[in-house]
Amino acid sequence: MTTTQFTLFVKQACPTCALIEPVVQQLQQQYPGQVQVFVQDDPAFPSVAEQRIDDTSLASSFQNQIEVVPTLIRHNGAGDEMSRTYGWDQQAWIELTEIANLGSDLPAFKPGCGSMTLDPGMEEQLLLRFGKANLSAREIATADAEDEMEACYERGWTDGLPVVPPTPLRVLKMLRASRLDAQHVIGYIPPDNNPCTVEKVAINAVMAGCKPDYFTAVLASVRAALQDKFCMHGLLCTTYFSAPVMIVSGPACRAIGMNSGINALGQGNRANATIGRALQLLIRNIGGGIPGGIDRATMGNPGKYTYCFAEDETDSDWPTLAMDRGYSREESVISLFAGEGLQPIMDQLSRTPESLAKSMASSLRSVAHVKRFGMADAILLVCPEHRKLLREAGWEKKQLKQAIFDELMIPGAKLLEGVDGMAEGMPERLKDKQLNKFRDDGLHIVTTGGTAGKFSAIISGWVASGERGSQLVSELIQ
Repeated sequence: MTTTQFTLFVKQACPTCALIEPVVQQLQQQYPGQVQVFVQDDPAFPSVAEQRIDDTSLASSFQNQIEVVPTLIRHNGAGDEMSRTYGWDQQAWIELTEIANLGSDLPAFKPGCGSMTLDPGMEEQLLLRFGKANLSAREIATADAEDEMEACYERGWTDGLPVVPPTPLRVLKMLRASRLDAQHVIGYIPPDNNPCTVEKVAINAVMAGCKPDYFTAVLASVRAALQDKFCMHGLLCTTYFSAPVMIVSGPACRAIGMNSGINALGQGNRANATIGRALQLLIRNIGGGIPGGIDRATMGNPGKYTYCFAEDETDSDWPTLAMDRGYSREESVISLFAGEGLQPIMDQLSRTPESLAKSMASSLRSVAHVKRFGMADAILLVCPEHRKLLREAGWEKKQLKQAIFDELMIPGAKLLEGVDGMAEGMPERLKDKQLNKFRDDGLHIVTTGGTAGKFSAIISGWVASGERGSQLVSELIQ
């Protein structure tokens, strides 16, 4: 009997812990000197405890994985745990302590309360407090009078806008949204090809303003950007306007509240704004892609801050971009496209799909240059009102795409350098060929935006699109 030891975890704020004070006395009488009581909140509670230990730091509660108070643990003489029970269950306590009349004056059962280790946000704080967080990034101390946001800017970590200081607690909360180990290497970020761990992605997601709910989408965007077909290094170095454009499809859009409706490509939605920004910050801070350095864009475009939106999936018979890429509607997918700014297509008069297709095709001729064919891919953003017109006429997405392709066939002789007084154009060797504006997989159709307004749009691609340059890539959000 003398080799048996007990530890009891309680908190003063728990009514069940207060209820069992007589039981604590009985236990101490049966096992003198062998009962330790750890209290999570009030070091003076319970007053009857002979060996009361202040656990307001929650160190012992965390070490013993306490989830409910009261929790009673029985140990052998070596201090090894033999068994435990939680809450007040008279029969369970009798079996654990071998005291036949334990708590005979109390109700037979009363549930306990949640341990303070499970309070909101406490788990991450405890992991940090007791060195279990698995973080390896160096911490940078700032002076008491130093503004944290200004400190981030002065150290060159921002895209020109303020960032959220990446404290260890914020980073750990972000990491907890993924099942991946913090030190797992996702890949090597161009242009410097520095190794990128999950922790580094989390740091930049915090700085971008992401919520932890967005983290799996950010990770998927990084994996997509590192695909060879996307050619992230080349996209960084080009003098052209392009930047990564992100299109998110599937249930994840709704789960994290992405905007696929009114102003989908504009301001105001945190998920749209910060998921795209996280990748841009990562490329800058880990890869070294800094404007004026490796980033040589002549003008750039505002999308280099963030260019991320969700697809409108309200028409279940109209396939999403992800479905065009071979995924199912039930899968959440992020697709990356090397695109430039937005070019509107205003067509408020078309009442037939044929007219609308001609209108869209005519606008698409200006991608890169009206006389440059097969050079740049593009995304055609079809607004919900234009999609409704097509659907009411019985057209599917594939019919729209084919009609546009047919409309964009043109003799090479009309596009040659010098024709129509423009030096720009196609080379002489193509004068006898029929040319299409886009390669077979060079035009992608996506629906997004509000339901009022017959305004579709074009996102033109990088002039190094296709097989010789950057291609649209997709990744599952897992």
